[in-house]
Amino acid sequence: MTIAPESLHLGSDHPLGRVRRLGGMVGLAASAASLLGLALDPTQFLQSYLIAYIFWTGCALGCLALQMINHVTGGAWGTAIRRFLEAGTKTLPLMALAFLPIALGVGRIYEWANPEHVAHDHLLQHKQAFLNVPFFLARTALYFAVWILVSRALRRWSLAQDATRADLPTDRLELISRGGLVLLGLTMSFAAIDWMMSLEPHWQSTIYGLLFMAGSVLTAFAVMIPMAAVAATRSPYREVVTADQFHDLGKLLLGVVMVWAYFSFSQFLIIWSANLPEEIPWYLRRSGPGWNAIVLVLIFGHFALPFVVLLSRSAKRRPSVLARLGVFLLVVRFLDLFWMIAPAFHPEGFAVHWLDLTAVLGVGGCWLAVFVKNLEGTPLLPLNDLSLPLPESQHA
Repeated sequence: MTIAPESLHLGSDHPLGRVRRLGGMVGLAASAASLLGLALDPTQFLQSYLIAYIFWTGCALGCLALQMINHVTGGAWGTAIRRFLEAGTKTLPLMALAFLPIALGVGRIYEWANPEHVAHDHLLQHKQAFLNVPFFLARTALYFAVWILVSRALRRWSLAQDATRADLPTDRLELISRGGLVLLGLTMSFAAIDWMMSLEPHWQSTIYGLLFMAGSVLTAFAVMIPMAAVAATRSPYREVVTADQFHDLGKLLLGVVMVWAYFSFSQFLIIWSANLPEEIPWYLRRSGPGWNAIVLVLIFGHFALPFVVLLSRSAKRRPSVLARLGVFLLVVRFLDLFWMIAPAFHPEGFAVHWLDLTAVLGVGGCWLAVFVKNLEGTPLLPLNDLSLPLPESQHA
């Protein structure tokens, strides 16, 4: 079979184009509704926006992590979705710009940014050298600078690999990824502390950053696998990316589900068994009426159900099954993040606002539209990666 490189480009009639149009329409409509909410209740808007923002930024960072893991370890699974991962990381400049509402409303979100709270709290005064607005914004700028620079370097050498069969681009991709994974681990951990854990500055967890990283990688898988399944409905992508690659993606998805469950249970077990007054209230606020229902959904939907489904070899080899599971996990992933963050805003009990839905749909719809746009202009598969080689005739 002859596969010309131009046939791997995203055509105007490709099913992913419909994803872009649908995402754009939903994103714009939900964003308009969210702006109405901003006018009615600015504080609630910022709280809902923060959750949505962290969720979709985590997806982009998960794409960056998976991309570098594949460059270091190899494997056809990563080559099959590399262009999707790169499209995800190319949204990072957009997410850096989207941080502006949080930067402008930081005093409405974080109590340590409110001088009145700090004046009556000795612990916040003690932490003020780290938890202050200028340093918080400077750290965020540093995080995005690192993420964008690493992602652009990877993109540059990935495209260079398309133009040659020499070893240099592949070697550079591996070298950048080895150092990039260290930088990503550090910056994501501190970002989780800054953006999420500092919402409740009297509480701390040493595994919190790992939870954020594992969840972000899982979110990225939950988006990339359905996208690859959609691409696999069209030739020539489906002739190159076969059930073997989806089987590998399913196995990796199972592994990440188990890692997330391990980190989550480890944190719970240590804090609950210690029963310290400065730690246990975090779980008490998240186990009251309403919140405990989300806990049950997370236990069964975030772990038990995916675990059982992904044990099946046949399920892992069927793109349609993996795609449906990915969409389901995407919803559950948002519930997990909502459960982690929202109780900090509502310590009095369970509360859900309509802005929570419009914010995540608004940011998510726009993110997906830009994501698909980023796929245009380059082949959906790398041309010279030997882990998933295209037919020799492409070079004729």
